[in-house]
Amino acid sequence: MSTPSARLLSLLSLLQSRRDWPGDVLADRLGVSPRTVRRDVDRLRDLGYPVHATKGPDGGYRLDAGSQMPPLLLDDEQVVALVVALRTASTGIAGVDEAALRALTTVRQVMPARLRTAADALQVTAVARAPRRDQPQVAADVLLAVGTAVRAREVLRFDYAGGSSEGGGSSESGHPDAFVPPRKAEPHHLVTWGGRWYLVGWDLDRADWRTYRVDRMTPRTPTGPRFAPRDLPGGDVAAYVADKFGQAVPWPCVGEVELEMPADDVRRWAGRGAVVEDLGGGRTRLVQGAWSWDGLAAMSALFGVPLRVVGPPDLRDAVLRLTGRLTAALG
Repeated sequence: MSTPSARLLSLLSLLQSRRDWPGDVLADRLGVSPRTVRRDVDRLRDLGYPVHATKGPDGGYRLDAGSQMPPLLLDDEQVVALVVALRTASTGIAGVDEAALRALTTVRQVMPARLRTAADALQVTAVARAPRRDQPQVAADVLLAVGTAVRAREVLRFDYAGGSSEGGGSSESGHPDAFVPPRKAEPHHLVTWGGRWYLVGWDLDRADWRTYRVDRMTPRTPTGPRFAPRDLPGGDVAAYVADKFGQAVPWPCVGEVELEMPADDVRRWAGRGAVVEDLGGGRTRLVQGAWSWDGLAAMSALFGVPLRVVGPPDLRDAVLRLTGRLTAALG
């Protein structure tokens, strides 16, 4: 190690990379004696880093969370990752996007001049896509409650508004004043997809895997008992969600329509990977794909019920072309 300061930074970087480090392993990685490691640990404590000694046959060190935030240690790659993530933050969580910009300003102020120059060079402009007509934001406290249940492996009880292709949630009788018991699920993963937040969980009442839109969830307290994690089909949550929402093999043309048909009926005839969402009142949102816009227009009309084309414009144009051809076919 060239200088004590460089060795100290290397020690801190190692402590941040895993929970526990045996003292002799740290000494070997740094190329110094265990006594030198002990002195360097004392220096880190003087700087405000809560490094605790761990007991056991080998003995070692652990960097714990402290009551105050000491100076950050970021290498060049971490600076790039942090700046890009904060500059392009678009979470769909109420208040978080603005907080990301404030966090970027705060982090920039404590960066050394060299890293601040690198951060300023990354003037990334995130162009947000047009907001969806039905894309509400997720409340931060709801997201935190769901995430806490996922981490603690505790059964989540929650009210679910509106219903969806996976989660359901409307009353069994369909009457708006009917009592709806809370849903009960083993929460396994929080995921984002298409600008929305979803929970992937095991529905205890339906004994099946389901996905729930977090913006429609109202968690109840207290949570239920702890559970042993189940094996998700396929073992990979990203692959599971991609397959569930039909993106394992992306279609070149994807469009959205609203049908005057109950969701259960639409789901029986929708193509594999289609997103079917119950809008209530016998109306259903359908997002599906095809190899051509004209083919997608024809698929949408095959349900034989009144429909409204939500978009994109290519699908609207295809519906007009199909209408013209069918009208001409009548002579």
